Amino acid sequence: MARRLITRRTMASLNCYLQTSTSGNAQRVVSISYPTLISSPLSLEASIEQAFGSHPQALGIILVKDLPSQYVAYRESLLKFAYKFAKLDAKTKERYTDPGSSYSFGWSHGKEIMNGKPDTLKGSYYANPVVDAPAVSSALKEGFPEYYRDNIWPDKNERGIEGFEDAFKNLGQFVFNVGCELAAACQPFVSKNLAEATSFSLPELIKTSQTTKARLLHYFPPAPGSAPPSEDEPVDSWCGFHLDNSLLTGLCSAMFLKEGGEFPTVVSAPSPSSGLYIRTRGDELTKVSIPADCLAFQTGEALELVTAGKLRATPHCVRVGGGDETISRETFALFMQPNTNQRVSPSEDFGQFSKRILAEHYEKTPSM
Repeated sequence: MARRLITRRTMASLNCYLQTSTSGNAQRVVSISYPTLISSPLSLEASIEQAFGSHPQALGIILVKDLPSQYVAYRESLLKFAYKFAKLDAKTKERYTDPGSSYSFGWSHGKEIMNGKPDTLKGSYYANPVVDAPAVSSALKEGFPEYYRDNIWPDKNERGIEGFEDAFKNLGQFVFNVGCELAAACQPFVSKNLAEATSFSLPELIKTSQTTKARLLHYFPPAPGSAPPSEDEPVDSWCGFHLDNSLLTGLCSAMFLKEGGEFPTVVSAPSPSSGLYIRTRGDELTKVSIPADCLAFQTGEALELVTAGKLRATPHCVRVGGGDETISRETFALFMQPNTNQRVSPSEDFGQFSKRILAEHYEKTPSM
């Protein structure tokens, strides 16, 4: 769930990357079929290495297509709730915050540090869609409140967002189940040293984990009167460059909503340059589009650890790329990670690793 920021490169470098690396991206993103993933995950080893490996062209992302039909409805329902919740009055939203977990459960806005300052460009709703109340010791709850807290859900009769909890769980559990299948396809890459030292099954680590965390995201439109983005706009203008801590992160295609009328309408991205950017292993910046009927999965730092670098974490960010102050961006990410006492390297368990990354993050933030 936690994320490690990556210091920005110079503007000149970013612009160079944007000019040279955005062509032919659709052909470079590896895609696999859901029925094949279910029936024969180990047959996908070459696709996993092509997508997640350490070679220079690897993007660190894979698309899962041919999903069960209910996915489209689950995605549309929850992403519209992201917009609806963000539109609630501030007092109502404050009731669903949790300072004790560092705002890692319930609503969070302006609490996270991005590019050296509080991030007010997006709001998030965090919950574990698989476990409502973690069955762990009080010591673990006290030691890792960002992972082991009870979910905070809006009142079922909260006006305007009735059905929020069900929609969150429907989509979250769907992505979780697909992620478990994908973990089985990644199993051949687990470090032999780690596998020999402990009983190590990636699917089981995810299925039995109490730390799964989903993040429903609302990216606010550009502020009224703000200057339209230019060619010099930082590529990480909507979300700074970072790595996920997870084993795998499931991502839905973003939905762009244009305000007007009783409810906003679904529209295209405000500009061709809006959206998700990934830095390849070869240090090339690439814009990636996720079809609305597909799921994407990215690799996190925990997966890089347990595979001894055979599968590497994905540096990524989000760019505004458009100045329409009536268009917001809605999306959903599911962070699949092990329990905090699960060893992820010969010297660290996931809890120790997470604490170290968070300490590095906050130590470096002021000088970024």
